[in-house]
Amino acid sequence: MSERGSRELARRLGTGDAVTVGLSAMIGAGVFAAFPAAAHAAGSHLMLALAVAAGVAWCNALASAQLAQRYPSSGGTYLFGREVLGPWWGFLAGWGFVIGKTASCAAMAMTFAAYAVPTEGWLRRTTAALAVVVLTGLNLHGVTRTAHAARLLLLLTGAVLLGFLVLTWTREPMSPPDPLPTPASGAAGVLQGAGLLFFAFAGYARIATLAEEVRRPEVLTRAIVIALTTAIALYAAVGLALSTTLGGRLADSSTALADAATAVGAPWYGPVIRIGAATASLGALLALMAGVGRTTLAMARERDLPAWLASVDPRHQVPDRAQAGLGILVVGLVLLLDLRGAIGFSSVGVLVYYAITNLSALRQPASDRRVPRGVNLLGLAGCLILVVTLPREAVLAGVAVFAIGILGRLARPAWSRRT
Repeated sequence: MSERGSRELARRLGTGDAVTVGLSAMIGAGVFAAFPAAAHAAGSHLMLALAVAAGVAWCNALASAQLAQRYPSSGGTYLFGREVLGPWWGFLAGWGFVIGKTASCAAMAMTFAAYAVPTEGWLRRTTAALAVVVLTGLNLHGVTRTAHAARLLLLLTGAVLLGFLVLTWTREPMSPPDPLPTPASGAAGVLQGAGLLFFAFAGYARIATLAEEVRRPEVLTRAIVIALTTAIALYAAVGLALSTTLGGRLADSSTALADAATAVGAPWYGPVIRIGAATASLGALLALMAGVGRTTLAMARERDLPAWLASVDPRHQVPDRAQAGLGILVVGLVLLLDLRGAIGFSSVGVLVYYAITNLSALRQPASDRRVPRGVNLLGLAGCLILVVTLPREAVLAGVAVFAIGILGRLARPAWSRRT
């Protein structure tokens, strides 16, 4: 097999597979964990915050689909930024995605362990690390196996959420809840709530990063639209159920869905929700690791990361070294970081990534356009606004890590010669 052939990925995924990967990433820990934090910020305007997050996500998704049809190869906005805006823009997008989503992988692993192991301590961290090791091995055995596993995890999570919605729609709360309070910070609170909820919508990026593995480019647009529409509808239903069932108690709840089940007289459903939350976290982690590995592959091909990471396994046709290296790094983060810090840091990288996505789509020629430029402008502005609403510590950490990446790329000629 030629060097070129050994570095190409197999085009095996259809629309259903791509939708499954995207939904598994979106319908992950966010649906179980994002609403209390968003309610604390947005209060009675929680659903407005959800609408803002969904609107920005739609703009980003349309931009991603438009670009992926023109450039159907691995890398997502790393590739799009390079082709449309130039190498530095592509690097910033790729760096933001890899670093941010690596932190997201750690957050998903820790969320899984939190639901699977109720007691805190090293047993929980060890469980999270073990989950990363197992799913790394699964990703190394091929993208179709990844999609099949993601489908099973998604079906179980969907069944748990459907049961929760049936309970809350068919039963009245045992005691009328106090309404959510009006946010003290007004519009800023709504935007912060939107920024927190946006974290849960970002799974469609994983569909774009699989562009080199779908059977036809048009599969990407169809898969992104189906996955995002489904996720928005589900999030809206869950958000309404939590608001009407828990009311003001939602903002202070750490296990909101389980508490809502108890509020309607069904505490027996709490363990089922715990299983669903753990399963959803595993599905999100599986899809996240697949996407980060393929962006790492694309950056290594262009020498923006060490070239040895560009290896593709000749048997399973997956980026083997990138996936293995990612697994090792995520295990380290799981053993060192806390969940809140991982999520805050991840959000900065994700929103910068999508800002460059919209800017790239905005600069495409008319012949490649699928949506009006105004949609791209709206998405770009939305990403930048949501970034500044994030906690100051997360923004400062993100700026520092982007600075490290820039310095590393400036030093690339030196380490390239050594390589």
